[in-house]
Amino acid sequence: MRLGLSAVGGGRVAFWSAFCLLSVVDAGGEMVAEKAGSSPSKTAGDRSPRQQEPLGHVKKSKQQVSDGFTVKAMMKNTVVRGPPLAGAFKERPTKPTAFRKFYERGDFPIALEHDTKGNKINWKVEIEKLDYHYYLPLFFDGLCEMTFPYDFFARQGIHDMLEHGGNKILPVIPELIIPIKNALSLRNRQVICVTLKVLQHLVVSADMVGEALVPYYRQILPVLNIFKNMNVNSGDGIDYSQQKRENIGDLIQETLEAFERCGGETASINIKYMIPTYQSCMLK
Repeated sequence: MRLGLSAVGGGRVAFWSAFCLLSVVDAGGEMVAEKAGSSPSKTAGDRSPRQQEPLGHVKKSKQQVSDGFTVKAMMKNTVVRGPPLAGAFKERPTKPTAFRKFYERGDFPIALEHDTKGNKINWKVEIEKLDYHYYLPLFFDGLCEMTFPYDFFARQGIHDMLEHGGNKILPVIPELIIPIKNALSLRNRQVICVTLKVLQHLVVSADMVGEALVPYYRQILPVLNIFKNMNVNSGDGIDYSQQKRENIGDLIQETLEAFERCGGETASINIKYMIPTYQSCMLK
C-alpha cells in the first residue's frame, strides 16, 4: 500500500516537473529560460499582472479648484481660488462728451491757429466777454477727451479762460465739480495728469476759489488717494516724466499742497480726512 502511494506521489512530481522552467547558463553567462513542455492554456477570466510601482512612489490625486466659503472648499484635495482683482487702477471706458457735440456743431467761437511755437486757439471774441456760466463747464467737460483736436481745444481753452476770467470764475465753481469728477473717474493716467494741472491753475486763478473747493473735496480727492503713491522707481536712471510733469505721484502731491495753501484754515483737516497719508506742507 505504501509503495503504491509513493508511486502515485512520484508520478505527480514527475508530471508537474515537466511544466517547470529550467534555467540554463550559456557560455556568455546569461540566464536563458526554456520551457520543458507546453504550458497549460490560460482561462478567459485571467488578466495580465499589473506592473509594480517603484518603492517610494506616491500616487498623486487630482486637485480641484473651487471658490472660497463653499462646502466644496472644505473637501480634501481642493485648492481655493483667490479673490478677483478689485480693479481700482483699471481704466474706465469713455463716453461721448457734450464738448465734442457742441464743437462739431460750431457753437464755440474758436479756431485753430498754427504758430511757430506750436498750435494755439484763435478766439473770435474777447475772452472777458464770454458767458462763463455757459462756456466754462462745457470746456471742463472736454477734459475726458483724448483725441485731437478735441483734447487740445478743451485744455487750452480752460487755461485761456482761467487767465482772463477774474471774478467770473468763483460763481461757476459748483458747476465744475461734476466734469472734474468724471475726468478723474476714468482712471486714465494722461487725463489725470491734465486734470491735476487744471486744478492747480484753478485754485490760483482768482480769490476765494481755493476756499470754495473745500466742500467738494469728497468728490475730488478719492481718486487722488488711490494714485497718490504711484511713483516711477527708475533706480539710478533718468525719469523724463518729472521734467514733463507727467509723474502722477508728484502731481498729486503738488495739487494737495496747492489746495492746502489756498483753501484756508479748514483745508488741511479736510484733506487729511480724505487722504490720511498726506503730510501738511504748512508745518514744514
